[in-house]
Amino acid sequence: MKYMFSLFAEETGWQDQTPEQIKSELGKWTEFGQEATDRGAFVAGDALQASSTATTVRIPPAGERTVTDGPFAETKEQLGGFYVLDCKNLDEALEYARKIPLRSGAVEVRPIADFSELTEEAPAAREGARY
Repeated sequence: MKYMFSLFAEETGWQDQTPEQIKSELGKWTEFGQEATDRGAFVAGDALQASSTATTVRIPPAGERTVTDGPFAETKEQLGGFYVLDCKNLDEALEYARKIPLRSGAVEVRPIADFSELTEEAPAAREGARY
């Protein structure tokens, strides 16, 4: 089963680190990604640009959709990146989540919906979220 790992953390701190410290931190992320790849679990993953680059489309139950600058939630922690890993079960997914080298923050682990039994459409449509 595929799981989405949403990584939430404060965006501050990188500017205070030396290039050597940043290289060391990035090495931890490379090691995590390599382990997931070597074990055949890695599907996708990437870092996101700062939340100040986000644009949110709000969709009310009735009325017009609005576009605003900034992230969806106004909190200290922001969505900073994600992984999609193919895991045997939730226990394996949580094992990976514990290894993600966030210095602080949270990792939300959520199964990806599988609609393959309901439709013969293209894989991208089957694996999409409800909306």
